[in-house]
Amino acid sequence: MQDNVLALLADAGIRLTFDRRGYRPSLSLPGFEAKLLKPQNIVEMLHLGSRDLGFAGADWVAELEADLVELVDTGLDPVTIVVAASPSFLVDGRLPRRPFVVATEYERLTRQWLADRGLEARIVRSYGATEVFPPEDADCIVDNSATGATLKANGLVVVDEVMRSSTRLYAHARALEDPVKRPVIEHFTLLVRSVLDARKRVMLEVNVAREDLERVVEILPCMREPTIAPLHHDAGFAVKAAVPRAQLPELIRAIKERGGTDIVVFDIAQIVV
Repeated sequence: MQDNVLALLADAGIRLTFDRRGYRPSLSLPGFEAKLLKPQNIVEMLHLGSRDLGFAGADWVAELEADLVELVDTGLDPVTIVVAASPSFLVDGRLPRRPFVVATEYERLTRQWLADRGLEARIVRSYGATEVFPPEDADCIVDNSATGATLKANGLVVVDEVMRSSTRLYAHARALEDPVKRPVIEHFTLLVRSVLDARKRVMLEVNVAREDLERVVEILPCMREPTIAPLHHDAGFAVKAAVPRAQLPELIRAIKERGGTDIVVFDIAQIVV
């Protein structure tokens, strides 16, 4: 989580300077005091109000039942909290209805999942490396999984999904009620969101003849309207628009088919609307 958050802040123009202790970086934005902690501790401190703003996973907010305000879902570090077991423990691909042992770091989420499914189990608290518990020390696990590779390497298969999580920016509600802190938090949130919005789009520039201009413009998925400038010697127009990155392959083909030439695509650092 840390590397992606630091990259996100750097792209927003927020520089962090680390001292020798490494856990209390200085931010280039004035008025901030920062600290690096594990996600669970960040959630707890935000919940208690000793910190105003922080990045944490939605899974730990749910696990700790923290009363926080979600400001931005960055979509970074996506994981799924899953139930996994060895195929040999399953009955027709499902967990047996008899009592069993489940290992997890997510005790509250696991108890809620068991209650929702009408299952009976004894929970063994793990402190990392949960996937190595079965089959000797637990029958199944509840753990986070990004790609499923670690589960597969330990001979486990997913049998249910508890929730999906990602890195998100949270605030303590009382901080948002503070007339001094609120505008600072909103500005910070704006900077973060501007980078996330920019990552979803690219700037596309294309040259087009006068007779083909409207045919090209009508297919551009712009934010508002494209920027259009005349080319030298009345050779047509240069059209520029911020378009969704995911649509780029098909969009380039469509532009070429409608007479667009000299297409140039480049990344956008930030978008502030």
